[in-house]
Amino acid sequence: MKLGIVGLPNVGKSTLFNAITKAGAEIANYPFCTIEPNVGIVPVPDERLDKLAEMYKPEKVTPATVEFVDIAGLVKGASKGEGLGNKFLSHIREVDAIIHVVRCFEDSNIVHVDGSVGPARDVETINLELIFADLEMLEKRIDKTRKMMKSGDKKFQTELELLEKIKETLEKGMPVRSISFSQEEKAFVDQLFLLTSKPVLYAANVSENDLDGSPNPYVDELKGIAEKEGSEVLVICAKIEEEIAQLEDEEKKLFLEELGLKESGLDRLIKASYRLLGLMSFLTAGPTEVRAWTIAIGTKAPQAAGKIHSDFERGFIRAEVVSYDELIKCGSYNVAREKGLVRSEGKDYVMQDGDVTLFRFNV
Repeated sequence: MKLGIVGLPNVGKSTLFNAITKAGAEIANYPFCTIEPNVGIVPVPDERLDKLAEMYKPEKVTPATVEFVDIAGLVKGASKGEGLGNKFLSHIREVDAIIHVVRCFEDSNIVHVDGSVGPARDVETINLELIFADLEMLEKRIDKTRKMMKSGDKKFQTELELLEKIKETLEKGMPVRSISFSQEEKAFVDQLFLLTSKPVLYAANVSENDLDGSPNPYVDELKGIAEKEGSEVLVICAKIEEEIAQLEDEEKKLFLEELGLKESGLDRLIKASYRLLGLMSFLTAGPTEVRAWTIAIGTKAPQAAGKIHSDFERGFIRAEVVSYDELIKCGSYNVAREKGLVRSEGKDYVMQDGDVTLFRFNV
């Protein structure tokens, strides 16, 4: 899972990136501090791995990972090459989803690129640049499809109608992700690699004083925008996350309790990103390794096996599966097997979140 962190200059984007990756990206109070994207790989927090490690005493524990990419701050005119526009757009094409950091706090010491805090304006600035880039790409595709229609193949007429429907939405200033598509249409749209079709999670960056849940008009403004396009808003304080990142596990727990928080912003960010992309984890466990594997919800057993190794999918025979909760209740795999809780599943089995799985294969 590759997530691109975007936002206008000086909204707290690189501070948040540092906090969640401890990668030490350069931070400064001026635009274009981030030119080449910084990349950080972060383990997905999963308490189930700790419990399985206690049970199996493995040589190593390997969590699933998320790749965060800190992409250069954007300015108006990026779609026409202003600022670092073209680079920004090429980097954003490579990610699975976008974490859009929006400043929702006042601070006279931190310069805002537009002179004042305004979530609606900030979101519009970035959305419009992505929309302009998509429109340019779409115009070329529409011209090509019109030429192809001369062949008499009716599929090009259907494609043209869909392309024009997308263009109409973009011209209204709305992203592609706000359109409902049939499964067949979605498969076609996915091949277009449009920037505004990528799922977005808005990270409302608030001050330390706003974490108590008190009303914040900027956050409310952002939630209104997100609702219209079917996106989610996560309230986070990049500055606090940076402080949490420096602490050891026990200190972190105490610090979060003092703030009245159940989990860190990073944990919430990763969970929200999983929901956004329709992902889940299955688990493998043994004396050598306990490991989490990320798959799409709805993945069948052979394809899940292929995540481990292509031979596992090619020679798939069956999957021996026990749910994590049942395994923990039983205390060991053998007891779960004796109780008939370890199931033998075939090629059509749809994997469930937390399945502890042993794949049988023959190549």
